[in-house]
Amino acid sequence: MSSRRSRFAIALRRLRLRWTRWSEPVLGPFRARWRRSLMVRTMTITGIVTGFMVLIAGVFILTSIGSDLYTSRKDAALQDSARATIAAQRLIDAYEGAQPNLVPLVRRTVQDTSSSQLVYLRREPGQAPAADAPPATTTADMLLDAVSPELTEAVASASAPQHWQAVGFTADDGTTAPGILVASTLEFPAGAGTYDLFIGYNLADTQATLSFVQRTLLITAAAMMAFIGILVWIMSRIVFRPLRAAAAASRRLAAGESDARMPQQNDEHFDVLSEGFNDMADTLQARIQELDTLSEMQQRFVSDVSHELRTPLTTIRLASEVLQGTAGGLPPGQQRAVEVLGTQVERFELLLGDLLEISRYDAGRVTLETEQTHLVGLAEEVVDGLRPLSPSEIEVRALGGYAPIEVDPRRIRRIVSNLVGNAIEHGEGGPIQVTIDSNAAAVAISVRDSGVGMATADLEHVFDRFWRADPSRKRTLGGTGLGLAIAQEDAAVHGGILEAWSRTGIGSNFRLTLPRGEHVTSFVSPLPLVPEGVETEDGDPQATGGWLRRPGRRIRKDKRR
Repeated sequence: MSSRRSRFAIALRRLRLRWTRWSEPVLGPFRARWRRSLMVRTMTITGIVTGFMVLIAGVFILTSIGSDLYTSRKDAALQDSARATIAAQRLIDAYEGAQPNLVPLVRRTVQDTSSSQLVYLRREPGQAPAADAPPATTTADMLLDAVSPELTEAVASASAPQHWQAVGFTADDGTTAPGILVASTLEFPAGAGTYDLFIGYNLADTQATLSFVQRTLLITAAAMMAFIGILVWIMSRIVFRPLRAAAAASRRLAAGESDARMPQQNDEHFDVLSEGFNDMADTLQARIQELDTLSEMQQRFVSDVSHELRTPLTTIRLASEVLQGTAGGLPPGQQRAVEVLGTQVERFELLLGDLLEISRYDAGRVTLETEQTHLVGLAEEVVDGLRPLSPSEIEVRALGGYAPIEVDPRRIRRIVSNLVGNAIEHGEGGPIQVTIDSNAAAVAISVRDSGVGMATADLEHVFDRFWRADPSRKRTLGGTGLGLAIAQEDAAVHGGILEAWSRTGIGSNFRLTLPRGEHVTSFVSPLPLVPEGVETEDGDPQATGGWLRRPGRRIRKDKRR
């Protein structure tokens, strides 16, 4: 039983897969449109309900008309057959000639009296033979096939003066037409016995009338459905017009048009929506203006303070250099103080430089001085400059990236220097690996260390300004806390992306991916973000390796030849 159920489940699953594979190209776009558009759902539901109602009404009307037509033709056929039977029986009763000549006279009388020319007259089966009994006669051979045994038995029972049956008349050319066959009996004189009289009524004209009614109803239903569809579409457009206006106004607001407003809709309910939306837009515009003013004031403050601090900082640095020149005759404690003063003055200068750079990015006044640059050579220069300061072994693996690309070498050198410096800072003396590779659309540089790593919660803030994963850790290379934030901005102005992967106890990997040109809008990084040999966890958001899209930046580029 279990194997039978499993086979049934497998067959059902295959059938479902086949249906999905067949229907998805046809129904997939409609499903997506159905989920996204309320107007499509409204029109579809209205069309289905209206079509169902039209179908029910059409079936009812056709059934009623067909039943009435058939009943009226049946009643008329029974009355016509009864009149012809009475006339034929009167002729038989008054006839005094030879028996063989009576049957043609009866047939002619029935044809003259009734509206049908389909007459079949035969001696009723089961009677004793009679030598002078007239032979059977018919006006059409198709009547012989139309007489069924049930109708013959019903006539022989003599339970009613008339019996009828719905039949189909097949012509010589093979066409079939509906009809009614009415049967009655005639008593012939002088021992000839009882004869069965069958009169056929062809209902082809009634069928043609019913077909005409069907076509008329079908055309009317199609026209009605089209009219209802157009009406529903017009009403839907009218009803959803305020929603479209609100959506258009919200898109304009999202695009930065602070003066976008929703027009009045000449409806008491939607006008309340318009007024509320416009009040909200006014409030948002006021708040955005306030925030823009505060942001501009903050940027100006940072820039002004940074510039103003340069003069006293220069004086302090000169004084520090003088003190360092005379530190040989000072006691050891004072010599240490002079050394610390010089180190902190240098760090202060770096901090001021980073603050000025951040203020330029915030103000959108970044200028790129691009030139053709070999990233392999640039990375090797940075590593050679930092190798004396590192207790770790730094390896440069150049898998690609030898072809030059147009970048600002100063900013790319600053990114690589920052990444390698952070690896030295947090690598805990472990090996550091700098890898360069390229493909047809992008060039990538990754810096991998095997230090303490970071948790996922810390990794989300690694590019925040002045953020540190471990505030108690000292800075051996004199960082300012703005390095990764500036590096991310440097990568973005080139249309590239700077990403980070880290895991506690395993280490970190930072990957810089740059497009090969401005025409490249999406690309795949040639280097993996998760290092080789590290198993990815289920649901790990850092394990993505799909298409990357270059961020949009408004910058000015100066090319150096």
